[in-house]
Amino acid sequence: MAVYKDEKTNTWRVLYRYTGWNGERKQSQKRGFKTKREAQAWEREQINRLGGDLDMTFQSFVQHYAEDIQTRIKENTWATKDHIIKTKLLPYFGKLRMSSITPQQIIKWQNELLNYKDENGKPFSPVYLKTIQNQLSAIFNHAARFYNLKENPCKKAGSMGKKKNREMLFWTKAEYLKFADAMMDKPVSFYAFEMLYWCGIREGELLALTPADFDFEKQMVTISKSFQHLNGRDIITTPKTEKSNRTIQMPKFLCGEIQDYLSMLYDVKPDNRIFPITKSYLYREMQRGVRQSGVKRIRIHDLRHSHISLLIDMGFSAVAIADRVGHESIEITYQYAHLFPSKQTEMADKLDMERGEDYVS
Repeated sequence: MAVYKDEKTNTWRVLYRYTGWNGERKQSQKRGFKTKREAQAWEREQINRLGGDLDMTFQSFVQHYAEDIQTRIKENTWATKDHIIKTKLLPYFGKLRMSSITPQQIIKWQNELLNYKDENGKPFSPVYLKTIQNQLSAIFNHAARFYNLKENPCKKAGSMGKKKNREMLFWTKAEYLKFADAMMDKPVSFYAFEMLYWCGIREGELLALTPADFDFEKQMVTISKSFQHLNGRDIITTPKTEKSNRTIQMPKFLCGEIQDYLSMLYDVKPDNRIFPITKSYLYREMQRGVRQSGVKRIRIHDLRHSHISLLIDMGFSAVAIADRVGHESIEITYQYAHLFPSKQTEMADKLDMERGEDYVS
């Protein structure tokens, strides 16, 4: 690398050569530095970054991290990570050296987030704090695994937030039916919420549905994709997890409803989205339905909880429910344990009987 002054613009530039991923030698430059010192500082940082030296800044390492994982994950997943990195991590850690970031500094950063209040006095939710913490830890884990960082300082600092909110809101069947009545004036809204409640699918899965996904003779709908609106573009991705690829048996009444709905659509093709709406539209419609019906306010995702709670109340097992909604059965058992009927009394009675038989014999 070399630093030169551009006499025409009275600024400094750095000329550098490097080896690309395919072994080719390349040359590039960075212009516009106001002083020689700024140019030399950038030059040192670039040498560290290209060489994988963990003496580089956190901001420079994030570039490595992005290059390594961005193409391996979904576009919307990276967009979420990128937002957290830019707004919650870089402002605090950006200029610090990766190898010198300490658990004490991380604790101080955690405390700032824990004490944060917005203009309405509202703090970050425990789930969001956990998400932010996980992203910072993921970056350090990547550095430790692939770039010889000695250890992840987040492990000593400890975590913050929690994975899930304890409170789980859902509608009973009676509450949903009351809400659905308020939705009947708009067919696209009514049938969208019918699919969400009676099939327990996710928003993105709903918005990606096409006529080709339905087999009305077998009363089945196939979930194989998800819809996202990202950076002004509509994109179709694979579902959230591998388990999310599934076929759902639909109740007969819902098959009839969706057939009626499809007959209302003009010139719809097999691969056209049958719900050409957005998540924000669904949100607004849900708020309207809540106001008109008087039922309690829940999130759209809570309709999925509502479907699962209905199935639990009907007596289905965690394994059967997990297969329907695209979860692992252990997740259903863990997240919805409080909804399953207690077997403790039945267990104690049977243990009494077992012990009693021993006494008789």
